[in-house]
Amino acid sequence: MEVLVTGDVQRWEELRRSRDFAGHTVRWEQELQPQHSGADLVIDLSLDERAENLMLYTMKPEIPVLACLVKTSPDIWAQYPHIYGCNFLPGFMAMPRLEVATLAGTKQLDPLMQELGWPYSIIKPATGMVTPRVVCMIINEAYFTAGEGTASREDIDTSMKLGTNYPFGPFEWCGKIGIRNVYEILQAVYAETGNERYQISPLLQAEYEAQL
Repeated sequence: MEVLVTGDVQRWEELRRSRDFAGHTVRWEQELQPQHSGADLVIDLSLDERAENLMLYTMKPEIPVLACLVKTSPDIWAQYPHIYGCNFLPGFMAMPRLEVATLAGTKQLDPLMQELGWPYSIIKPATGMVTPRVVCMIINEAYFTAGEGTASREDIDTSMKLGTNYPFGPFEWCGKIGIRNVYEILQAVYAETGNERYQISPLLQAEYEAQL
């Protein structure tokens, strides 16, 4: 299978370390070129940040697209049955199963994922998806706790790993995902749901703004 991967170079390197492409021909383009007709599959690691690529994909419905669409409302993309929302955020690509959002069922998706040899889980399309939304909410709560001064970041990370058997503490997770991604996921989910659990901590807000 001819696979075209496009997106941020750091995500591409993480994908290469995390996923097996044995038996497939893979090429990477940091910036998507308008002509991608030679590909049997496109993997877009940065579609959240490069919404202009979506128009190109809608023009070629015969080519399936696995795209990082964690921060983008499914109202924009879920009506296209060949476009699948995936959790390709930094820090998540090595998870045992790829989180895939679609309304189209698995008739086309399942043979594709079997050919890749990638285990996956189907979820209903939603801003933030499932795992990123939960992890970012935990990170946000940790920032509230750290901002109150009731525990250090190291203590919060340690207690989380001991208490939940998570591989990382919330601040370690934040470092892997990137504070910009964490902030933008929380912002998008809060704007959509109005749920106060996603209202951004003042400390997280300050650290995000300091990196701009």
